[in-house]
Amino acid sequence: MSVGLLLSLAGLALVDSTSIGTLFIPVWLLLAPGTVNARRIFVYLGTIAVFYFAVGLVLALGGSRLADVLGGAMDNRPVLWAQLALGVGLFVLSFRYDGKRTGKSGGVLRWRDRVTAGDSSARWLIGLALLAALAEVATMLPYLGAVGLLTTSGIGVAEMVGLLAGYCLVMVLPAVVLLAARVAWPRLVEPVLARLNAWIMRKSGGMLGWILGIAGFLLARDAAFRLELFG
Repeated sequence: MSVGLLLSLAGLALVDSTSIGTLFIPVWLLLAPGTVNARRIFVYLGTIAVFYFAVGLVLALGGSRLADVLGGAMDNRPVLWAQLALGVGLFVLSFRYDGKRTGKSGGVLRWRDRVTAGDSSARWLIGLALLAALAEVATMLPYLGAVGLLTTSGIGVAEMVGLLAGYCLVMVLPAVVLLAARVAWPRLVEPVLARLNAWIMRKSGGMLGWILGIAGFLLARDAAFRLELFG
């Protein structure tokens, strides 16, 4: 296990720590009025970390086995047509999130308002974490890069599992640091969180649109070529 590998994984994990699921939503949780409920935030971050860890294990340890089991199922024309429809649907949906809609009916504002509601249950927070993670699966390029580094590094299974777990912990570490600072120095940290939230509200709609658009385009393009729609 080289120092270069560890530094590369740490860098990729820090990039992943700035996503919608690992930074934006935790900031909204921290801005909820009243005393910060650390348990709610740990439930959310724990769900995100476990989800990423499970996806990493499947990709790193079970990818080839899964491909053997599926065989040519993904090449069936009905499956490819369904993939094409899904891709086109995501691409069309992306135009609803162009970053210019700021009204109260906007999806981003509804997410923020629901997240900051003090009566959100642990079950709802787990569901929100899974939804955020699933929304990012198609664009989790840093994590896919990290898994690729691990699978080609020649390390053992135990080391790979440990590094994946460490990656997921580093990925949620900035949000944990913000939580600790919010609890320890609320008057100093709240203005910083408010400014960060203002930036998120300006940019998040457009970012979500880009994510949906890119994912939809890639899915549709892959299905179209495999269906030989363009000759």
